[in-house]
Amino acid sequence: PSRLSKSQSGDEEGPLSDKCSRKTLFYLIATLNESFRPDYDFSAAKSHEFSREPSLNWVVNAVNCSLFSAVREDFNALKPHLWDAVDEEICLSECDIYSYNPDLDSDPFGEDGSLWSFNYFFYNKRLKRIVFFTCRSISGYAYTRSEAGNELDMDLSEEDVEENGDTG
Repeated sequence: PSRLSKSQSGDEEGPLSDKCSRKTLFYLIATLNESFRPDYDFSAAKSHEFSREPSLNWVVNAVNCSLFSAVREDFNALKPHLWDAVDEEICLSECDIYSYNPDLDSDPFGEDGSLWSFNYFFYNKRLKRIVFFTCRSISGYAYTRSEAGNELDMDLSEEDVEENGDTG
């Protein structure tokens, strides 16, 4: 994917590109903030972390390949319904498409065990609408059952345990 250009000085206040305004960058960051609130704050995201994608076909192919790799043949039945639903909401042929490619420290999907992820924004200026399509694949070996159970156990307070009569 092509990257949105930074200004020559590296100053983030410079122009992003001929086709992506500061207003668009603001919308993309606001969409990320709303999507991942309260766990992540993307206010410090930089323009170079966003890419304008070359074409709808390129993005559809990339998404299809990623999803097929995760669920194999089961995806073939879902694929036409998925893209029809997205098209119905946003009119894909009228969209500018961007991706978010953060550094590892800012990536909400950068945890251990994450195999791949994508973050696409389908922005239809005429409709004044953005569809944010994000997905990740996690290794089945990332968490053992005991680790997953421990995470759930931490959410229970002592009162919850006493109320349920569970002493251990």
